Amino acid sequence: MSPFAVFTGTADPAQQYIDGAWRPGSGSWDIIDFDPYTGDKLAAITVATAAEVDLAYRAAERAQPAWAAAGGYARRAVLERVLRLLEEHEEELAEAVVTEVGATRARAAYELSQSRDVLREAIALALRPTGRILASPVDGKENHVRREPVGVVGVVSPFNLPLLVSLKSVAPALALGNAVVLKPHQNTPVAGGTLVARLFEAAGLPAGLLNVVITDIAEIGDALLEHPVPKVVSFTGSDRTGRHVATVAAAHFKRPVLQFGGNSAFLVLDDADVEYAVDAAVFSRFLHQGQVCMAAHRLLVQRGVEREFTERFTARVRALRTGDPRDPETHLGPLINTSQAEGVLAVCEQALAEGATALVRGRADGCLVEPIVLTGVPAGSAVLRQEVFGPLVFLQSFDEVAEGIRMANDTPYGLSGAVHTADTVRGVEIAQRIETGMFHVNDATVPDEPLVPFGGEKHSGMGRLNGDAMVEAFTTQRWISIQHGRSSFPF
Repeated sequence: MSPFAVFTGTADPAQQYIDGAWRPGSGSWDIIDFDPYTGDKLAAITVATAAEVDLAYRAAERAQPAWAAAGGYARRAVLERVLRLLEEHEEELAEAVVTEVGATRARAAYELSQSRDVLREAIALALRPTGRILASPVDGKENHVRREPVGVVGVVSPFNLPLLVSLKSVAPALALGNAVVLKPHQNTPVAGGTLVARLFEAAGLPAGLLNVVITDIAEIGDALLEHPVPKVVSFTGSDRTGRHVATVAAAHFKRPVLQFGGNSAFLVLDDADVEYAVDAAVFSRFLHQGQVCMAAHRLLVQRGVEREFTERFTARVRALRTGDPRDPETHLGPLINTSQAEGVLAVCEQALAEGATALVRGRADGCLVEPIVLTGVPAGSAVLRQEVFGPLVFLQSFDEVAEGIRMANDTPYGLSGAVHTADTVRGVEIAQRIETGMFHVNDATVPDEPLVPFGGEKHSGMGRLNGDAMVEAFTTQRWISIQHGRSSFPF
């Protein structure tokens, strides 16, 4: 059996991975990993303590210099083997994602496809030029500016696309010569942590370069952030937690790379292809049950097509099937836990109490929440400005384009968005006026491509990932000058 068949009993996922060895945590309590659809217990993982966080960081610190010195070709070879292993074991990895995350088969396939792209870009990144020679006003001087690994990177990944988002930081950080300590979300310790470690271990990554600690702040507090070894902390999660991460990291002179949530607007202008816009809007909101940071929260529809769009959209939404994520006919699986489900329902009740109307209001059962479409929410309502991590969407209308732009920007978040219009020039003009890090004309709000910078403005984070942004995130610059001949000095 494959070492990645972590739920079959042939490999124990209930382990920490520190300095190339699998070991139990030494904490006094366990994280219980559940299947969110069946409620079945998948694993009990004894938490890592602050002492084990220290062991992980010290192992990374010892291993990193030799890895950096090994050069890009050696690092590329390991990453190429990781990619081959992911491709060979894709079915098993997808099964793990479906089981632990509640992703549908199609959503799991999407995550694996994106993960392959992330690895391909990391492979290229290992050989990307990292040095320049700059001109000097001083005769005979050469200015060499080198990009060097920061050393050790701490990575905290979320539950929604755990394998992909872990790899999005882990793979490029390693490609550029760093070592990594990864803490996956406690709801997805296997897909976001154990599987990543097993892939790199099987690919021959030297011991200590990737360490996975499965734990919780209730056990370790800020030990992962305050530790003196890491120079960069890459965090993906809620802005509430992220503010704390940023504060602690900055206080300890660490560079934070922060990817938070969003409250994306999806604008439909009166010259749009309504049928296509509906397709894009359904995908933008309900991909992975709405548990995607770039998901469309607000559908802003110009008055001229409001009726047609609303009728088509609600019909499509009512046809979505919610249920067993293993069933290929299922469109929406469970939310990650009952707390998430209760949070979505609480937002729905608040909006209805404020005067909203439910155009579609599905049932809820445990972690399963059927789609909810609300309209008529008062313009000043707090629910319109927050992130809702689930299958609930607000439908609003506007008259003039300027009003739609104002509504789109009326949120503390600024991650993604989209506009649909027959006039692509006007679409780009609108995109330039929306306060987001990413915006798409005649597409969904959720694209993510390995070469283009990924990140947001306002409360949606700091810094970027993907492509050249990875070099900025996980390296530091060093200036080395060479004076040919003699300099003259003023004294």
